[in-house]
Amino acid sequence: MLIAACTFAILAGLLHVLIFVLESFRWTDPKTMHIFSIPSAQEAEATKEMAYNQGFYNLFLGLMALTGAVLAPLGHTVVGVTLMTAGTGSMTAAALVLFAGSPDKRTAAAKQFVFPALTLLALFASALI
Repeated sequence: MLIAACTFAILAGLLHVLIFVLESFRWTDPKTMHIFSIPSAQEAEATKEMAYNQGFYNLFLGLMALTGAVLAPLGHTVVGVTLMTAGTGSMTAAALVLFAGSPDKRTAAAKQFVFPALTLLALFASALI
């Protein structure tokens, strides 16, 4: 189950790195604006600084999960599982906040929820075995 957890953590981490790129570097691109339901270029410009900062939060969570997923199978199990739990636990919580607080973004919240939640379930299952 640890390998499954690492696989899901890698997928969650890569998704958050992609979100980082979109929020921090492509925020005003029309395709990115569509993805994030930004109605106008003016609104994208007005929220660009906030999105840039938020993108780095996503990068750091992604790197935490990815680092844990690499370290755990290399024998650094405690550190790896700790990093995966912290990273994907934060991702899962953030997805739940988005789901509860922004009904129009529930599809995005569900997509952000799946891989981190599966990581946590696999980690829990591996602790039981």
